[in-house]
Amino acid sequence: MDFGVPHFDSGLEELGLLAQTAGYRVAERMTCKRRAPDPALFVGSGKADEIKMLAQSTGATEVLFDQALSPAQQRNLERHLGLPVNDRTLLILEIFAQRARSHEGKLQVELARLQYLSTRLVRRWSHLERQSGGIGMRGGPGETQIELDRRMIAEAIKRTKERLEKVKKQRATQRRQRERRDTFSISLVGYTNAGKSSLFNSLVKARAYAADQLFATLDTTTRQLYLGEAGRSVSLSDTVGFIRDLPHGLVEAFAATLQEAADADLLLHVVDASNPDHPEQIASVQAVLGDIGAGQVPQILVFNKLDAVDPANAPRVVSDTMELDGHPVPRIHVSARTGEGIPALRALLASHVPAASHAAGEPAAAGLTEIRSAVP
Repeated sequence: MDFGVPHFDSGLEELGLLAQTAGYRVAERMTCKRRAPDPALFVGSGKADEIKMLAQSTGATEVLFDQALSPAQQRNLERHLGLPVNDRTLLILEIFAQRARSHEGKLQVELARLQYLSTRLVRRWSHLERQSGGIGMRGGPGETQIELDRRMIAEAIKRTKERLEKVKKQRATQRRQRERRDTFSISLVGYTNAGKSSLFNSLVKARAYAADQLFATLDTTTRQLYLGEAGRSVSLSDTVGFIRDLPHGLVEAFAATLQEAADADLLLHVVDASNPDHPEQIASVQAVLGDIGAGQVPQILVFNKLDAVDPANAPRVVSDTMELDGHPVPRIHVSARTGEGIPALRALLASHVPAASHAAGEPAAAGLTEIRSAVP
């Protein structure tokens, strides 16, 4: 279900891609236009009846909504439809849980999952909460079970946050070490499936996992990139992709990973130039960068997938400027797949990097030195 999104078709297409990435098969799509969400059923009883009939006719076993549902709306919809109902937030959490590989990534996913579940206890224990206690008692076993479950989740959240805090300290130590070595750090950011990992591999000749799917990369990977034009190496990091309406719980849970972008000296904002909705995707990325404190970090816009752009819409020049949040920002068009524009991008990067110092630890020749970015 897509509700309240200006571009219904693109919104539902992205929801369908998320569902497929999580392992679902899309049976049918339906849109709903209302002035405001229904407090009880989100879409209203009439539309809920339509959804129920459509699910029965297609044999669907679960209903996914493109927006976040309140616990009460989720519970009421499941009762009305007779099917499991989930929202965009849980779908993204499932994908993250499947893709996380590093110890840090798994901790972050677990924290986001626990925070999400903590608001869903009323739905899980609804069969007990109406039971009454004995004479003179307030509440009953249902209330006791909810409180017990809430306490267990709260304790698990506390433990997970403590473990993540250790990860943050280790990352801070790594950053201080890089600063002492006079390392210039660059982070790749952008909408999911914009081709960040492919560009990363093209620049540093690495083999980071890259695929034409949403959230192919979750764990931050860092390599040294030698820029001959500047006569020095820089630190290049590939980060998790952003997405429209990224749940705030995920932004908070992935603060340690996203901190790489906030602490960077320069951001390479990768854009899928072949996607007609790329202006909205750029706006979504800018919103998340603002949330994590990276809104003021200098950027270069890298319009990727030049090979997939319609020749009629191909850019006249490889490099120019584009206004972003009221400021002119350098922009360059490249294709990570074919290598077109990559030499020009390297030259542009070199022009933004300070001249090489001779601090201890500065690489004197080209080479790939992996910087440990995952906690064992």
